[in-house]
Amino acid sequence: MFGERRARHRANNAFDDGEGVTRYRMQQKVFSIGDDYWIDDEAGDHVYKVNGKAMRLRRTWAVEDREGHRVAAVQSRPMRIKDSMEIEDADGHRIALVKKGLVGPVRDHWRIKQEEGGDLTVHGNIVDHEYTIERDGYKVAEVSKRWFRLRDTYGLGIGPDTDHATVLAAAIAIDAMTHPGD
Repeated sequence: MFGERRARHRANNAFDDGEGVTRYRMQQKVFSIGDDYWIDDEAGDHVYKVNGKAMRLRRTWAVEDREGHRVAAVQSRPMRIKDSMEIEDADGHRIALVKKGLVGPVRDHWRIKQEEGGDLTVHGNIVDHEYTIERDGYKVAEVSKRWFRLRDTYGLGIGPDTDHATVLAAAIAIDAMTHPGD
């Protein structure tokens, strides 16, 4: 029991040290349909392009690599009572569902239900872009505005052995559901 707690603590502290963590710079409030923007790495190099698809019933964003190959897509699910968005892989197969959970006075709780692998939970202040994504109590990603001084920008750190495309798409989905009119 103590060994597991110690391992979890060590893994979660890796985000503070940056050990094995890949950091991306994300745009905030640019999720209008038809808008495109780049997700950059820590060095400022373009890594992924987010392509907002216009003229569709669903709100859709395609996540593409530098060469223009689709790595994931985020789609709203119209006519649903509870807020949720689907994440699809490059072939159009659903790989995850992002659902808004409990809303508290200080913290929101979200769930990323993956088709394969364990589900992810999202805890923290979603509106202010200060939250973590965890699997079984282990932090797999962290979102924070503290890493960048630029307005309307936040950072997303993803730990080792985590699918970057899924986590990036989940962050896009959470931002789109949190700021639907932006």
